[in-house]
Amino acid sequence: MQELSPIPWHTLSAEDALGKAGSSTEGLNEKEAAARLLQEGPNALKGSERQSVWSMLLQQIQSVLMLTLFAAALLSFILGHTLEAVAITVIVVFAVLLGFLQEFRAEKAIRALAEMAPPLARVRRGGKELLIPAESVVAGDILILSAGDRVPADGRLLFSAALQLEESSLTGESLPSDKDASAAVALDAPLGDQSTMVFAGTGVSAGRGEAVTVATGMQTRFGGIAELLGGVESLRTPLQDNLDRIGTILARSALLIVALLVIAGFLRGQPFLEMLVFGIALAVAVVPEALPAVVTISLALGVQRMARRNALMRSLPAVETLGSTTVICSDKTGTLTRDEMTVRAVHTSGVRLAVSGTGYDPSGSFSQEGDATIPASLQPLLTASMLCNDAKLEKSDEKGWSVAGDPTEGALLVLGRKGGLDEQELRRQHPRLDELPFSPELRRMLTLHRFEGRQRLFMKGAPETVLDACSEVLLLEGPVSLDDLMRRELLEVADAFAGKAMRVLALAEQWDGEIGRSVSGMTFLGFAAMIDPPRPEAALAVSRCRSAGIRPVLITGDHPATAHAIASELGMAGDGEGVSGRMLEEMDEEALSRAVQSASVFARVSPEHKLRIVEALQRHGEVVAMTGDGVNDAPALKRADIGISMGITGTDVAKEASDMMLTDDNFASIVDAVEEGRGIYENIRKYLSYLLSSNTGELGLMIAATLAGLPLPLTAVQILYVNLATDGLPALALAVDPPESDTMLRPPRKREAGVFSRAMVALLLGGGIWSAVVNVSLFLYALDSGRPLREAMSMTFASLVFIQFFKAYAFRSQTRSMFSRPFTNRWLNLAILWELGLLAVIFAVPVFHEPFALYPLSTEDWLLVALVSLTVVPVLELIKFLVRRRVIYGNS
Repeated sequence: MQELSPIPWHTLSAEDALGKAGSSTEGLNEKEAAARLLQEGPNALKGSERQSVWSMLLQQIQSVLMLTLFAAALLSFILGHTLEAVAITVIVVFAVLLGFLQEFRAEKAIRALAEMAPPLARVRRGGKELLIPAESVVAGDILILSAGDRVPADGRLLFSAALQLEESSLTGESLPSDKDASAAVALDAPLGDQSTMVFAGTGVSAGRGEAVTVATGMQTRFGGIAELLGGVESLRTPLQDNLDRIGTILARSALLIVALLVIAGFLRGQPFLEMLVFGIALAVAVVPEALPAVVTISLALGVQRMARRNALMRSLPAVETLGSTTVICSDKTGTLTRDEMTVRAVHTSGVRLAVSGTGYDPSGSFSQEGDATIPASLQPLLTASMLCNDAKLEKSDEKGWSVAGDPTEGALLVLGRKGGLDEQELRRQHPRLDELPFSPELRRMLTLHRFEGRQRLFMKGAPETVLDACSEVLLLEGPVSLDDLMRRELLEVADAFAGKAMRVLALAEQWDGEIGRSVSGMTFLGFAAMIDPPRPEAALAVSRCRSAGIRPVLITGDHPATAHAIASELGMAGDGEGVSGRMLEEMDEEALSRAVQSASVFARVSPEHKLRIVEALQRHGEVVAMTGDGVNDAPALKRADIGISMGITGTDVAKEASDMMLTDDNFASIVDAVEEGRGIYENIRKYLSYLLSSNTGELGLMIAATLAGLPLPLTAVQILYVNLATDGLPALALAVDPPESDTMLRPPRKREAGVFSRAMVALLLGGGIWSAVVNVSLFLYALDSGRPLREAMSMTFASLVFIQFFKAYAFRSQTRSMFSRPFTNRWLNLAILWELGLLAVIFAVPVFHEPFALYPLSTEDWLLVALVSLTVVPVLELIKFLVRRRVIYGNS
């Protein structure tokens, strides 16, 4: 990532920042602004070069398998085998187009970042306030900010009044950040603690302020993330690597077979062209032409199933990668937590009350351990929490309960609702007469209300600030004097709450009080302790992750205490110590490599830190899934093996950088998606073994016949028919085979592990070799019995097709007998019935006899074919029996 600026703006005073920026409180004059705009360029993010449609299409055919099939089609066409050439070309083009349509997504991440920039900005130039296009903002412009504004550029504050910014998309903080132009900020302060700075693309949630622009366009923090995102390379998935490996092996095998046969035939004096045609027929037998289409279609079907489980996949190969995920790096706010502040506890009259319920839903109650009595002081505390409050609680059919305003004040409204109060009724009965808004300087808010002809003053703020204004405390027996000992005890209570990562607010009241910057003589009512709580289902999801051998890791921009508290509650903390962003800055790659092996909580981290963590985990061979919803997550989302964004709260940037999007923002849906991904991978292994077993049988048959000096038992068209039609639909049906019951109790497979286990290889070779043996025997018997060559070829062709039908049922499991649940896959049943009907048509309708080189078979021929093909069943059952007895190891 580029250096945003060599100047540590957040440490400079307002006066020094103005000087460094070459500006003044009056702002730049128009001439200077125009000159800077010409020099710096517009305040916009640079768009990435759009990928052309043709380059996307070319990516679909860059696999070795696809190129091999195209070469086979071209060679067949040159040699006059038009039918074979057309058949291969059609299936390859179908697979390419399907993959292109499914994976069609432009790289919109940088453009989405640009869309987050505000179209207009309010600045001061030459002493006048102007509304200008955001793209025209230059360094040195004085930004004028108020509630509801989007910040157009990075700036150093010159003035602030109760200013709060929503920076969660940039820092990961769940609460608005307090800003203070006069604060002293350390040089190494993380982004979330730079209270003197405002950053492009963030929003003003409360207050007002002025700032001198210090960075625009690609020099801003947003620009840095855009550049970081553009330089991140997406990794290839294990499936892509394995398929390319298989394609390479098959391509080399095909070339070797063609070369050996052509050379051998040439040495025997056979015509070169005739041997070349025969070599191509064998090459066709080696390559499973249906494989690319079946892989693409099965992944697309998996995508549809995952969508029904609230996970939208944006990349087909990424579906399979989910099944090998070993680490899930999760953001906190809105992912593991609800992003809804909730009061968990209240302390009043010396009594601690637990508050049930989570989020903004006002369902919940108060409880006290060992005593059901609720103190009378709770009622005035709830009244204060609702009246000394500017938020609104709203409900809609689509989103449910939500808060308009500050999340902390929203939590206090919900607290009052749980106590049976209604803020709207209270505000109507007791209108606000005066107020003093919350400010970072005073750290409190005051409101004055009318109560039964009298004035009643309420205060809300930091514990020490509120206690300093109090001379009494409301206890069970009534108001009593607040002495120093009691004051210390109350501060200890507040510290205890804060130690559990809770935000603590104190509340007080005073009858007949007056608004002022200096207030005293108030009555302390109590504390409200709140936190952004974990989602109720998140703990179970974390537990399921651990059962599946997946390590959950919390990576957030939030405070370390908050992050550790949430991680502990969810069972994510682990045995290692937490790591902060400041610690990460001091770590070299070796130290970071050690840290990621044990630490499960990373707090106060920046986008660069998240990226480094993901890369360090990947260097250890981990398959990393990264969840997130903010702009700050985008680079790590793109670099991770699986980037997972939030569909509801996620920014466009995060969504476009991700491979998967959760439509319900539910961490538990990730676990469901992992389960689906594992099932999809197991099914990929099934149909890969099934297809390659078929090709092994065909290849063995053709080579054996050649070595024995027999005529070719199959034509190239018949081989294509088996590879495309007969094998294609059953393979697709295996792609939707129901998952095993223990799918989420197995450890993740290793990235370097091959597609096939020893058991699958045994089934593949056993079925293929037996198919070759019985079909050569059948071909020889048919010729010896005096049948015409075409009849012998037709019997061998039919036998090969039947054997594939039996193998389709056998390959549903590498251990269970095919008779244990033979017909539970209804799609496989339908596929076999369809293929039987198709086979009957091409044998029964004379028009198909010539192109397929078929001969009408007698009843005796069909019975012999059925009997011979049935022999593959006991062979495969024996192999499975040996697997169950551990003679052949299934998971190797």
